[in-house]
Amino acid sequence: MSAGHDAPAPASAGLTHVGADGRATMVDVSAKPATLREAVADGVIRMRPETLEAIRANQIAKGDVLGVARIAGIMAAKRTAELIPLCHPIPLEDLQIAIETDDSLPGCRVTATARTVGRTGVEMEALVAVSAALLTIYDMAKAIDRGMELGEIALVRKSGGVRGDYARA
Repeated sequence: MSAGHDAPAPASAGLTHVGADGRATMVDVSAKPATLREAVADGVIRMRPETLEAIRANQIAKGDVLGVARIAGIMAAKRTAELIPLCHPIPLEDLQIAIETDDSLPGCRVTATARTVGRTGVEMEALVAVSAALLTIYDMAKAIDRGMELGEIALVRKSGGVRGDYARA
């Protein structure tokens, strides 16, 4: 095995999904206390100004782009453990999706806020929700603009858990 990306990281590197033998493993969270967990993620989709205007005016042939994207984000977040191999299934207590149109992009900014009371965080659920909502916007508007670009998907902040709070600078 060559050095670099092919070599497994030692467990001592602080990677929680790597066992002592260097293999991927699910983290045992059974001894952790259940606490209120919240995560916020966001991302953007850039498009031509006329595409953004068609979305705002609800003139996309497939229907209400922003409404469908919100539902897609919620549905995807609930299935995160099926999509990301080492994620724990988490009962979401709340998931909110906000979609804002923005002429300065031009495009849309999607923000997802996920909440639960549990033993592990909901960062992945928030990130999956944003990703699915953005992909849905692309899917619904691609007939008029295949050049749309998705990006800047990131965790904004999280709270709860042993490691405490995080906020993106």
